Amino acid sequence: MQAHELFGYFRMPELVDFRQYVRTLPTNTLMGFGAFAALTTFWYATRPKALKPPCDLSMQSVEVAGTGGARRSALLDSDEPLVYYYGDVKTLYEGFQRGIQVSNNGPCLGSRKPDQPYEWLSYKEVAELAECVGSALLEKGFKASPDQFVGIFAQNRPEWVIIEQGCFAYSMVVVPLYDTLGTEAITYIINKAELAVVFIDKVEKAKVLIDGVENKSIPSLKIVVLMDSYGSDLVERGKKCGVEIMSMKALQNLGRANKRKPKPPAPEDLAVICFTSGTTGNPKGALITHQNIVCDCSAFVKVTETAITLNASDTHISFLPLAHMYEQLMQCVMLCHGAKIGFFQGDIRLLMDDLKVLQPTIFPVVPRLLNRMFDRIFGQANTTLKRWLLDFAYKRKEAELRSGIIRNNSLWDKLIFHKIQSSLGGKVRMMITGAAPVSATVLTFLRAALGCQFYEGYGQTECTAGCCLTVPGDWTAGHVGAPMPCNYIKLVDVEEMNYMASKGEGEICVKGPNIFQGYLKDPAKTAEAFDKDGWLHTGDIGKWLPNGTLKIVDRKKHIFKLAQGEYIAPEKIENIYVRSEPVAQVFVHGESLQSFLIAIVVPDAETLCPWARKKGFEGSFEELCRNKDVKKAILEDMVALGKESGLKPFEQIKGIALHLELFSVDNGLLTPTMKAKRTELRNYFHSQIEELYSTIKV
Repeated sequence: MQAHELFGYFRMPELVDFRQYVRTLPTNTLMGFGAFAALTTFWYATRPKALKPPCDLSMQSVEVAGTGGARRSALLDSDEPLVYYYGDVKTLYEGFQRGIQVSNNGPCLGSRKPDQPYEWLSYKEVAELAECVGSALLEKGFKASPDQFVGIFAQNRPEWVIIEQGCFAYSMVVVPLYDTLGTEAITYIINKAELAVVFIDKVEKAKVLIDGVENKSIPSLKIVVLMDSYGSDLVERGKKCGVEIMSMKALQNLGRANKRKPKPPAPEDLAVICFTSGTTGNPKGALITHQNIVCDCSAFVKVTETAITLNASDTHISFLPLAHMYEQLMQCVMLCHGAKIGFFQGDIRLLMDDLKVLQPTIFPVVPRLLNRMFDRIFGQANTTLKRWLLDFAYKRKEAELRSGIIRNNSLWDKLIFHKIQSSLGGKVRMMITGAAPVSATVLTFLRAALGCQFYEGYGQTECTAGCCLTVPGDWTAGHVGAPMPCNYIKLVDVEEMNYMASKGEGEICVKGPNIFQGYLKDPAKTAEAFDKDGWLHTGDIGKWLPNGTLKIVDRKKHIFKLAQGEYIAPEKIENIYVRSEPVAQVFVHGESLQSFLIAIVVPDAETLCPWARKKGFEGSFEELCRNKDVKKAILEDMVALGKESGLKPFEQIKGIALHLELFSVDNGLLTPTMKAKRTELRNYFHSQIEELYSTIKV
């Protein structure tokens, strides 16, 4: 079209008529049109967009030819598992060195005192202190070698990482001791690993170890290094039994005066001996190499790379035990990206205060904490209107989740969920849950309410931490994602439980460079963990979903038969019953000479009274627990929930006994990782179990 033709086009009569019409409109109408156009433009510019998934969400894993049905991550370009993400990070030592560079010597480790801000050590300060620790150990006669074991018996704090990095700088191996293991298990680990030196945070723990040396139950211990201050009486006690008591500061000064050049480890060298707290028997020391850990970290970065770029501006809150591989894995990821790690004050009751001050961006959690958050949110919605608004806002955001949209800037965030997000510091952009099953209801609600990327993982110590992880963009719950890029997963038949691999069900088996090397000085247990083809058998039962993700459906261990020959997996039943509103904990029990199941139930001290009131019962928590009608109502609620969840009639309990005290690590009924000690529970409740079986007629 020529210029004069174009000019003529704009002089068309229709356009002139339209202009004249517009001039006749009232000013208010014109302003309304303008506002509508502006809002429409703004909405198009800022409308929420779904995160682009890294793979086809309908096919998240791929079968590997010639492996008997094993599957791998769809994120891989070939059937070869991922070992390293960064070419210059093949050990934990190299990961920390990378962190020094990419952070530009930024803040590394932070801690705080009550009502104070966080104080930070820089990456180079941490590296300097770590080399002082390692050099001091060499000066004391320890070897720069992967067969040199060093114990750490402390809660999470900056010294933990400094000691660990000090060991890694000189190829030594860290042996964590759990805070909640108990004296017997701690003694067992020190002897099994023949530890001559243990770093300890508190004087009380040092006294426990000195007791062991004095009574000759811990013969190997020669040096105890204390992080907290201590008195001369402890030093004297140590001298008498041949144990040197040193302060962390004195050890670092010794190393500073006798500095040695680092002797970094090789990828195949041991890094950590992580003792797993089994539900029965002594702990087993899983041998974890640098390659195992870096490989698992690399897979985590690979899965999340399209959705989140970790960097020096990220902050991680450290409160999950560093004695477990889950927190070890997360800290490895943080350190190699130059991020900050802020430690909680050591008291879980002050965690919310720490979160508000630290304002973390990365927040690893466990289901126990998520359940508390969920209960607290709904507990505060204590009127019909508040509950309706919460439900309405949740449904709106859940609809966005189903479309792959994660955000925290919607109208519902501003009106309803802002307070929840602020309680975590207001800056969280990634959460990860693992270590135990999480309810799909809880996970979906918190994904919507918190408005951040929220991943669920599955694994165990023996695969370094994770072997499955949900992928960005798949915000559905009820599965643990696809195999991580560092390993294959296959399902094998469990005939006695009628789980068959041909139907896409069976015991979960894992193989890859993240799999541990075996158990310390325990070839028999190591042989039990692997089959003849080198697959690690997890003891968990999984099911492949049509989209290639894995769902955990059962547990192979702890199964038993009832008198009529039916197999029972009590943990599956407990996971259903514990969702009953008045219930805090459940222990389901059955015997091969009995035809039905019974349970010990710990009512929830927070929810029982309001729940009972709705049912027409009044009284204190203790009075309600003694009320036979309340017990009957709780049983009915649990059975109704079981029916709704698809439990077979023989899987339903026929009677319960109420117990007022929670199962815990302290009373010996839970492991340090919060799993039920079934043998101890059975013995502890022996009389209640006998009474239930003698009085219930079916």
